[in-house]
Amino acid sequence: MQSFRTELENPVVEKDIIDLEQKIRAFREGKIHDEKFRSLRLARGVYGQRQPGVQMVRIKLPFGKVTFKQLLRIADVSDEYGSGNLHLTTRQDIQIHYVSLDRTPQLWAELERDDITLREACGNTVRNVTSSPDAGINPDELFDVSPYAQATFAYFLRNPVCQEMGRKIKISFSANAKDTAFSYIHDLGFIPKLDDQGNRGFKVMFAGGLGAQPFLASVVKTFLPEDQLIPYTESVLRVFDRYGERSNRNKARMKYLVQKLGLEEVTRLIEEEVIANKSRTYPINRDLVPLPEAPPEIALDAELKPADPVHYQQWLDTNVFQQKQAGFYGVYLKIPVGDIKTDRARLLVEAIRPYVADEIRITQNQGLLLKFVRANGLLPLYNNLLELGFAVSGFDSLADVTTCPGTDTCNLGIANSMSLAVVLETVIQDEFPDLIYDKDIKIKISGCMNSCGQHGLAHIGFHGSSVKANGQVVPAVQVMLGGGTVGDGEGRVAERVIKVPTKRAQYVLRTILEDYQLHAAGKSFHEYYDFSGKDYFYQLLKPLADLTTLTPEEYVDWGHEETFQTAIGVGECAGVIVDLVATLLFEGEEKLLWAREAFEAGAWSDAIYHAYSVYVNTAKALLLDKGISASTQIGVIREFDTNFVITGEVKLEGTFSDLVLQINKNEPGVEFAAAYLKGAGEFYQELRAKREAQVKA
Repeated sequence: MQSFRTELENPVVEKDIIDLEQKIRAFREGKIHDEKFRSLRLARGVYGQRQPGVQMVRIKLPFGKVTFKQLLRIADVSDEYGSGNLHLTTRQDIQIHYVSLDRTPQLWAELERDDITLREACGNTVRNVTSSPDAGINPDELFDVSPYAQATFAYFLRNPVCQEMGRKIKISFSANAKDTAFSYIHDLGFIPKLDDQGNRGFKVMFAGGLGAQPFLASVVKTFLPEDQLIPYTESVLRVFDRYGERSNRNKARMKYLVQKLGLEEVTRLIEEEVIANKSRTYPINRDLVPLPEAPPEIALDAELKPADPVHYQQWLDTNVFQQKQAGFYGVYLKIPVGDIKTDRARLLVEAIRPYVADEIRITQNQGLLLKFVRANGLLPLYNNLLELGFAVSGFDSLADVTTCPGTDTCNLGIANSMSLAVVLETVIQDEFPDLIYDKDIKIKISGCMNSCGQHGLAHIGFHGSSVKANGQVVPAVQVMLGGGTVGDGEGRVAERVIKVPTKRAQYVLRTILEDYQLHAAGKSFHEYYDFSGKDYFYQLLKPLADLTTLTPEEYVDWGHEETFQTAIGVGECAGVIVDLVATLLFEGEEKLLWAREAFEAGAWSDAIYHAYSVYVNTAKALLLDKGISASTQIGVIREFDTNFVITGEVKLEGTFSDLVLQINKNEPGVEFAAAYLKGAGEFYQELRAKREAQVKA
């Protein structure tokens, strides 16, 4: 590992990568429990793949922004360490597959040379902060949300308050009230607003989520001043860390905390945390993400013609829009199933370089956005894209199907969603060509119910499932209808209508679209669905669910030759519960070291939070030694009082709750940090000695 130790300029990143390499070695030697190691690698973007012995590496690209140089670096890394493919995700990340675990530290080091991180791309952390891809060039935006998304990403990266939460947190920034970043299905969704004096702020949507049980977010702030964005988010994370579920993974998201305690109580707890925040206000540098420079003007051949004139006009109509910057255009690239082979990625960069700014944005529907194309650059750009196969018209239309990887690589996948997406797009292109202009209906597919393909917010959605017939398992899809974005934080969750064999999904789509064209009469899809009603669509599609008419090929999933089997692995989208006493005590010692390092660096808030973790970890270890478990941090604190302090087994001045929960009753200054850290160290040493004596006895 010597190469990156000496070459990386950022010592914090270097330490991170060296730590990953050391933890891998310790894991191989059997010194780290498998569950603990899984949690650690997930927080570093390394995710177990469906195929044994290899990993998926997720690259964290804030709001999907990537430069030419970065994209080329990622392509080189994918060739060297992975499968030579780049997969664009619905959270504006890029994933590399088939990576050896032992090579992930070096892979990370190679990416960091161009300021690309894996840190907290997976696991129980703040995931990639997303935004509308056209932020900064959107003609209807009040202001560019990109600097706010970048500030949020940077502030919470490696932040102690969100390193080991019960589950992940997802945050989005929409460019305007059209809400193209889907605030209503995020833990925190921000929509830009101006008050009566023209001051910037955000409407705040809270505790939304998809997954197997979708929840629509609630409005908690109609106007949050811009300098309160970071402090408010920190308060939310502190509450989630302390009160969020940790034992039952299926109930460990923010939406379930609100369901359990009530929105009023959760918002009250958030307000209680304000005093403990690192900053009461946090001004955002509005120049943090400057607009990229437009490409230089170049002389173009006056005789140049489009390679396909009819298709060129179609491409202009569906993939190109005028930016708010006069004279410039944004151009969307539709990337089928979100996959780009590395050789084509390199050719793409060279093909677009003369005509676009050096900033590409990955979109939520797995495409790409190019910026600052001059009017006279559209035609040569189109010809170059067409030659490479990237001038696919119908971006973000009915014909642009969003999909997760499904059974191609995901442990949780039930169905081959990517092959199904290709089938459905072909149906639209061949049979409903006029609908490539329809951007008001979205089709989304997930390989399972967990909604990585966002089927829960689709007008027409499918997720992988199975049915039994004739003693065999048949691959199936659950048909979901009526979801989608309404606007300004309002959205709709798609309803489960019927389950049909997967090989009949194209007939489902054809039946719905034919009925829509026949009966919609100018209505939106939402109006059409609401007017008809769920039962109407159940009856319409019921013949396709008839299992007495199955053919042999319907026992085989799309893209496969073998008979279908529901082989579901262990999902790693959230981390794991670490419940070994020795491991917890070891972690306590590690966190105590981090607390002291933060204190010496003058980072009082970080030192306090690390010390808080020492208290909780140590108490949890002693409780588990007695066979007592608690599903939240606040539960650990209360159970320790009941089973150790009140019984007199551990003597404290007052209760453990009073001692630990000083954290949200004091400002994070040097005096409180010193006292709190000292107390945590003494508590840890005393209880570790107590446990060691018991083991020895």
